[in-house]
Amino acid sequence: MKLLQVRKGQFVYYKNELHKVYTINPLAKKSVHMYRIKDMEQVTSKAEEITLHRPSHMDAFMFMGQWYTIREDLEPEVDGYILVTKPDPEPMSHYGLNEFEKVEQIEGRTVVTGRQNPIKRKEFVVLQEGRNPEARNIAYQDASLVSEETLAEDAKLGAKLSRTQEIQPNIGDIYLNLHNGGRSMVVAVMGDDVWLGHGEKLKIEDLLDADHWTLVYVNTEFVL
Repeated sequence: MKLLQVRKGQFVYYKNELHKVYTINPLAKKSVHMYRIKDMEQVTSKAEEITLHRPSHMDAFMFMGQWYTIREDLEPEVDGYILVTKPDPEPMSHYGLNEFEKVEQIEGRTVVTGRQNPIKRKEFVVLQEGRNPEARNIAYQDASLVSEETLAEDAKLGAKLSRTQEIQPNIGDIYLNLHNGGRSMVVAVMGDDVWLGHGEKLKIEDLLDADHWTLVYVNTEFVL
C-alpha cells in the first residue's frame, strides 16, 4: 500500500526490506527518516519510495538480529518484548506507534516497561522470541528477490550484533538512540562516564544497554 501521508512509527518496506519510520522532515528532499528493523541501519527516502505494512498476528520479522513472532493470543512475560500497536499513553509516558518495549513488571492488565512506561494490555501485542513455523515472514516484502548471500548474512546477524554490543565506548564511536532515532557521537570518556556530542552524560552501562542504544559506527582510529 503506497502512502499518501507518512506517520512516525509506521512499518514500511523500502528496497524490499522492513523498516520503521522514526521521524519526518517535510522540508527535506528525502523527508522520511527510517531505520532497518533487523539491524537499526538508518536510511532516508521519499514517501513514494516506501510501502506501508501494518503488523498483525503471526507476522515474523528480525529485530536487532533476532527473530520474533507477533502474538495476540499470548500474555506478556517479565523480560519479554511487546510491540505497541494501539498507543494510548498517559500524560507522563513516552511511547508511540510500534514502539518496542521490554517488560519489567506486570501489574494486572498493565505492564511497566524498562523505560517506566505503564502500558495497558489493549495497547500492545506480545513479541514471541523465535520464528513460529506457522508465521508469515515479513522481513522482506518479496522473499523471492532475496539472494542466498543476504540470507546467509542474516543468519549471522544476531551473533555479529551481540559482539558489537560488547565493545566498550570510545571517542568517535556513534550510537543510535532506539527510541527517538537520534545519533550521538562519544566525545569524552572518563571512568564510568560517557559524554555525547549533544551534551548528554551517561554511565557506560547505560550506553551499552541494548534496549536503549546500539552502536552504529566504531572509530578504529582512536581506542582508549
